[in-house]
Amino acid sequence: MAIPALDRLINSAADASGLPADLLKIASCLILSYPFSGILKRLPDNNKRLKDIYCIAISAFYLVGIFSLWGGVKTLLISSLTSYAITKYFVSPLMPWVNFAFVMGHLLLNHISAQLFVDDFDTNVIDITGAQMVLCMKLSAFGWNIADGWQPDAKLSDFQKDRAIRQHPSLLDFLAYVFYFPSLLTGPSYDYAEFQRWIDLSMFDVIVNDNTGAKRTKRKIPRSGRVSALKCAEGIAWIVLWVQITKYVSLDYAMSPKFSQELSLVSRMFYLWILGFTYRLKYYGAWSIAEGACILSGLGFNGKSKTGKYLWNRVQNVDPIAFETGTNSHVLLEAWNMNTNKWLKNYVYLRVTPKGKKPGFFSTFVTFFTSAMWHGTQPGYYLTFVTGAFYQSLGKIFRRKIRPIFMESDGVTPGKYKRIYDIVTYFVTQIGFGYAVQPFVILNMKRSLSLWAHVYFFGHVFIFVTIFLFQGPFRKQVEAKLKTLYPVPLSPSEKIKLDAARLRAIQKEIEELSSNQPSLGVPLSDLDTLDEDMKQAVEDFETVKQEIAHELQQVKRRASQSGMPNPFAKFAAGIKGDEPIKNDESIKKDQ
Repeated sequence: MAIPALDRLINSAADASGLPADLLKIASCLILSYPFSGILKRLPDNNKRLKDIYCIAISAFYLVGIFSLWGGVKTLLISSLTSYAITKYFVSPLMPWVNFAFVMGHLLLNHISAQLFVDDFDTNVIDITGAQMVLCMKLSAFGWNIADGWQPDAKLSDFQKDRAIRQHPSLLDFLAYVFYFPSLLTGPSYDYAEFQRWIDLSMFDVIVNDNTGAKRTKRKIPRSGRVSALKCAEGIAWIVLWVQITKYVSLDYAMSPKFSQELSLVSRMFYLWILGFTYRLKYYGAWSIAEGACILSGLGFNGKSKTGKYLWNRVQNVDPIAFETGTNSHVLLEAWNMNTNKWLKNYVYLRVTPKGKKPGFFSTFVTFFTSAMWHGTQPGYYLTFVTGAFYQSLGKIFRRKIRPIFMESDGVTPGKYKRIYDIVTYFVTQIGFGYAVQPFVILNMKRSLSLWAHVYFFGHVFIFVTIFLFQGPFRKQVEAKLKTLYPVPLSPSEKIKLDAARLRAIQKEIEELSSNQPSLGVPLSDLDTLDEDMKQAVEDFETVKQEIAHELQQVKRRASQSGMPNPFAKFAAGIKGDEPIKNDESIKKDQ
């Protein structure tokens, strides 16, 4: 059972503040992680066993001493010990799949139990599934890391080589990884290789000869108190803002008849946007505070920047500013639940893709389904995920068909009215996500659809109209009309230079996006878009080459008929591919 004195103190604070007691318990654990992390950081550098025991003991205090979750401890141990046994004794290519199936199945079983056997599901009441969701990511990744350790480096990607585990860890080391207390309840998740490098201090080898003065005397872990304190202050600020805003904005009001009676449709749309913002504030606060504790203990260390400044963003899980200022779904989803997205990419999306082949529909579907199961079995999750998937498709349409209207002919330089486009897409994106995330919180299918009905399903109407216009029977007419609004096309010579630049830019963007992760369980469609863009750019490039080659052929023919020398002969040969295209200076020299 929970420690009586501590339990009474938290309940008294809950009565005084009006906040749920379990939320205050989470807050207590997050804040207590700071002094506990300060102690952990000061344990002897060479005593790894003591650090392991300390991490496990603090987590046990949280689960039993504060939450009284004896059954929860049992649940986490079942997942952890079974996964440990599978990865150690089942030496087979099927091992990571069996391990993944077990930990995900165990989590799904508890999700179903919470849905079927809890009469009034309350997101403010803590059960063990939150911690088990974090554990599921750790254990499934651990299985793949062990399997990668069985393979020669030649068969692994750079990421897989970095995270591969060549020697199975001891049970104590493994349990310390599982029960690392700053991320026990809310995340963030991380790989075992990162944890091991932190606890054996090899992570900090990069700063052995550093003379910046930011390193603690006689210890390898650099000072991080200031960075940690700022992250904690940021998290507390988000929580305070959440407490204040929820006094004026609530889901109960949005579900009531007064919502439709007192507010216009536009006002209701903006209300859902603000309501969605209040949902995120809790996550911003919890994830920021948890990240700060990880930073204080040293796990957040991520090397040095080019300027020599220490980076502490290894376990960053959210970028609130990027999310709240994002003008498209790609930016928003990249800034949210970042470590879960990395897990989905590296241990689901890429793992179900056969080696030597590109990820396709099957990889996308499995990743989407895994993400949905990981979150739970409540219908609201699926309503939000499916809607979010359509938003990604719409983002591709707007980027390819609408955005060029507001750009210069080169497709890179913003046009005169590009700022207007950015403002409009900002509001469309933010209001659209305010609409989409409501079922994620409501969970119940009937109540979710009821709330959407209050705003006439405007998000789905927008999806339907956009798809109908750009992928329906009038697609060609719509695209032809839009092309009349595009900037004046460039001359053939300018266009061939632009297309060459496009090829280089698209290739660079593909390389950058290839490192991006799926979001909300649905891999971002940018790579598919860029494949199409690449094909189109190549086709345009070849077409213009043929046109210019034809024109130069005519010039050559007329010149030969008149007996005049052909100054463009070598340039035409370059266009045909006989030799590299020369610049203007080279042509002048040839003349």
